[in-house]
Amino acid sequence: MAIIKSFNFGIARKIVANMTTESWEAIPHGIVTYEPQVDGFLKVLKEINAGKDKSEKISINTAMLRVCVEGIKAAPLMNSHIEFDSKLVRGTVNTFDNIDISMPVILESGEMMTLNMHDFDKKNLREMRDDIAEQVRKANNSDMNETMYQVSLMYTLDGLKKGHLMQALRRLYGSKMPGKHHVSNLKGKAKKEYYAIPTTERLTRHDIEQGTITITNLGSICRNWDGICTMLEIIPPQVCAIAIASATKQPVVNADGEIVVATKMPLTIAFDHRALDMDSVVPFINKLNEFFANPEILKEWY
Repeated sequence: MAIIKSFNFGIARKIVANMTTESWEAIPHGIVTYEPQVDGFLKVLKEINAGKDKSEKISINTAMLRVCVEGIKAAPLMNSHIEFDSKLVRGTVNTFDNIDISMPVILESGEMMTLNMHDFDKKNLREMRDDIAEQVRKANNSDMNETMYQVSLMYTLDGLKKGHLMQALRRLYGSKMPGKHHVSNLKGKAKKEYYAIPTTERLTRHDIEQGTITITNLGSICRNWDGICTMLEIIPPQVCAIAIASATKQPVVNADGEIVVATKMPLTIAFDHRALDMDSVVPFINKLNEFFANPEILKEWY
């Protein structure tokens, strides 16, 4: 058996590996799937976009984020962070009044970056569309290695504030010791020039800090995917994550008992069982059921 390729973790892979490891080691995941019929939703979205230039159209991703925001409003515990001490069995769940969505996107370079879409509970479809486009533009203009280094530094400092001294020291040792695992960031003139770029043209800590909940559109990554996400990690201290799959044609039984072809768009909802039970997620599903039964409301959100 021969190794055909080998690479060492860069800063982005280190962050993903650390966060997902912490997720599965610390969080008891509860995972449910929800498969709404979305023919009406797609029809209304097509009507909204009719005659508009590409830059003015509302994507399925943006529309689904707006739908999910309404569901989260109905199920506010999903929009929380948890503080838990397993040794003392003490916990606190902090629920937020604003909905900041951590949204992974794939950049022009092929790299993936999670952006914080702030205050999406207060924005209409056009504002959400424009915010996403602006954040992606800034991300494509940013030095991703430097940006991810700042993310790593942010998590390390947050860990120090929580008293995780040894964890912080190990991270610094693993990243900064000379050798093949060394992580370098901008220095000297290059660093000065990069940070002289206006913050309107590059990502800042505000753009990449932890959101209140994560929503991932897996259907936009694999458009012809005929399936459901069955495992989904929650990024601590968040207590919930949502994954949206591709819309696919499926046979369904209608109200008259007839088998017809319909379009379904599966959602996967993962929740931290320390903080939530299934009953905390039910209002989210009920709200989405209401919407998909009357998708014309999408026009009011435009």
